Amino acid sequence: MNHPLFKSSTLSNAVLLGLAMTLSPTILAQETASEETAAVERIEVTGSLGSLPGQGVEAVFGFGKSILETPRSASTISDEMLERFAVTDIDDLVAFSPGTFTQSFFGVAGSLDVRGTPGETYFRGVKRLDNPGNYPTPIGASSRIDIVRGPASPIYGPAKIGGYLNFNPKSARASGGQYLEQNEGQFSYTLGSWDKSVMTAEIGGPATLAGKEAGFYLYGEVENSGSYYDNSGTDQTVLQGSFNVDVTDNLRFEFGGMYHDYDGNQVAGWNRLTQDLIDNGTYITGTAKNIDADGSGAISHAEYGAVNLAGNSFFYPFAPGFTDDEATDLMQLENVGTTTLGRNQVLVAADDVLQNTVQTLYFDAIYYSDSGWEIKNQFFYEDYENLNENAYGFSQFHNSSVVENKLIFSTEYETNSLLAQFQVSPSIRHTNFLHGDDFTYEYFNRRDLTMASSALDRREMATRINDNYDNYDKGNYTDYGIAALTDLTWDWGLNIVLGLRYDSIDIETTSRGDLLLEKGDIVTLSKTESGTSWNTSISYKTEFGLIPYITAAEQATIVAGQGAEIGVGQLQDGAFDTSELFEYGVKGSFLDDSLYFALSVYEQKRTDFSAQAIVTNSTTQNEGVEFELRWVATDQLVLGAGYTHLNVYNLTALDEGSQFGFLGAEDLTSLTDPSLIFGGNPIGLTLLPEGATKDDARKAGIPENIYTLNATYDFLNGYAANASIVRADETYSSFSQSVQLPAYTLVNAGVSYTTDTWSASFNIKNLTDEEYYRANFPDLFGAQIVLPELPRHYQASVSYKF
Repeated sequence: MNHPLFKSSTLSNAVLLGLAMTLSPTILAQETASEETAAVERIEVTGSLGSLPGQGVEAVFGFGKSILETPRSASTISDEMLERFAVTDIDDLVAFSPGTFTQSFFGVAGSLDVRGTPGETYFRGVKRLDNPGNYPTPIGASSRIDIVRGPASPIYGPAKIGGYLNFNPKSARASGGQYLEQNEGQFSYTLGSWDKSVMTAEIGGPATLAGKEAGFYLYGEVENSGSYYDNSGTDQTVLQGSFNVDVTDNLRFEFGGMYHDYDGNQVAGWNRLTQDLIDNGTYITGTAKNIDADGSGAISHAEYGAVNLAGNSFFYPFAPGFTDDEATDLMQLENVGTTTLGRNQVLVAADDVLQNTVQTLYFDAIYYSDSGWEIKNQFFYEDYENLNENAYGFSQFHNSSVVENKLIFSTEYETNSLLAQFQVSPSIRHTNFLHGDDFTYEYFNRRDLTMASSALDRREMATRINDNYDNYDKGNYTDYGIAALTDLTWDWGLNIVLGLRYDSIDIETTSRGDLLLEKGDIVTLSKTESGTSWNTSISYKTEFGLIPYITAAEQATIVAGQGAEIGVGQLQDGAFDTSELFEYGVKGSFLDDSLYFALSVYEQKRTDFSAQAIVTNSTTQNEGVEFELRWVATDQLVLGAGYTHLNVYNLTALDEGSQFGFLGAEDLTSLTDPSLIFGGNPIGLTLLPEGATKDDARKAGIPENIYTLNATYDFLNGYAANASIVRADETYSSFSQSVQLPAYTLVNAGVSYTTDTWSASFNIKNLTDEEYYRANFPDLFGAQIVLPELPRHYQASVSYKF
């Protein structure tokens, strides 16, 4: 079916706006005289694989400070590290960056969870459209990944509390391409378990454009892979291009984009969840009773609505009170038995789809005035079309786009003892959205996973009949922002970073009541939200290499949904939210800058309860400790270690004394036989005890302690070896704490061989074949479903460089 798009008019208007804002600072700056900004200190250690965080990373504050000198908990992972350790998706990042354990979002590695809450994804320093699970972020197409824990710098605009991943595409290498003497490139092919097949090609080098010195870099990736999980697989194409042009000695253009087409599916995991299933693999079999009255092969919304599959009381404020008598006849399974379930046997039907096409464009103009000002205009555009359909009863679509133009004026002043850097940045960001979802009759347990999906569990999709949605929202919002940031560094070691931002957001949204399951009027609501963000950081660089720091920040955030949408109900409650961070820590660089460590202690908190969005920005308080160590022990041996201690508390549940969710078999302690309810879906509340404390409201699915270790050894004859270990505590699958997921140790290892032109690698993931699980949406569905993670598998690659 076709949905109206906003792309054409939005893009053309945005291009005009971008060009206008690009030209204006250039004209204003013609009369000023130039001085190069102070070069960022760079740590170069032989054999480091770019692992030491001593190079400038603009994604944190925007001043090009190194991770070592930045008074925040942050990590950067180079493309050499990504390649050596065969990092292919965001779930692999936990081995290299503390605080980044990501819960399952139906098996799709979209956005990184940072400090226990969903984070943002940035593209070259500009925020992308929301992607909690619309498509997997193509980590393999990165030249570097920056991970910042805590809210973004005021210069980068409203962002979620947890933190963010800054995606630097491989095509960004164009920044060095114009200085190459000749074209350079690479072809590679990767194969692996379950018919994994990925081919990439890239080329970059010098060029001339209209007689001007330029550089380019092109990257392409095509994947056609199977999956360990039944009825699953991945087809995707990633195309990137980037170009740099030196227009004059003072003016440079950087432009390019990325196209990503993904075709796969979500993986809900195991249903009919019990502790016996986790501990022993024992699965309760049996078929649900037929309610497909018209024999169409799918259960319509009307057919679901005509029967009661929630239990006689419909809603259970006290879950243990559910007894055998509460189960209706149609909730009860037939032909009940047990079996040992394979970890590949998951809740995916043959015609489930997750399709997403995303297009990203950017155009930066950087002007250096003769008086020492840098004037950068960043123009960014992104859109995606998403379709997600699951036979068990969930479907949605998004057609959304965003255009942002950010102007940054930067300068610096230096005295005998002080280097003062300043930035001022006005920006405008406009988002269009069209979103629909369908979840009222979402029944995870009706399908017996030892059988194929059938009319007993397959539901009619709102996206296929264009009706009976739960939400159908169309609208837009425009963020007008102004930010200022200063970095003051004294030569005796003191550094102060101060930032302030103000945003005013005009929002208009329309709910199509005529397309909803519960029919209603077409309702339009407009509102202007506003908020202030600020950041204060103080650090001191001692003579013996230690840098203690303190950071306090408050971040205003626009709370949008999975498709960047803001619904009428959400706007009525308040779509703008405020988060707070207090962090202190110490960093150090020793042994001739070959050893780096960072230790941080923090507390993060959301303060506006009315803006709760359980999918994309849950209401939490986060407290934790993070430690990171990187050591280039010799020219051959590189070591890394990390530790995460994290407690996340659900403030909404604590405030209300309960948490809503889908109730699982282990929640219903008065029920004698789980097969009595697996044909239906009891829903209700998990109650907290009288006088509950924060510990009673712990967020599930996140291990309290995670330990990591990674190492790589270069034999200096072309061969190299690598290994990583992640040790995670046990955790619960849901807020009700009825099913415990065991602790686990995940080991990955590999070897590689490299010559001047050829390279090959072989990596084994989950080397010890550990059986472990990841909680799937624990705030809502965790008592009914869980994702069994992949067993031992391999990945082999061969590359040719020219």
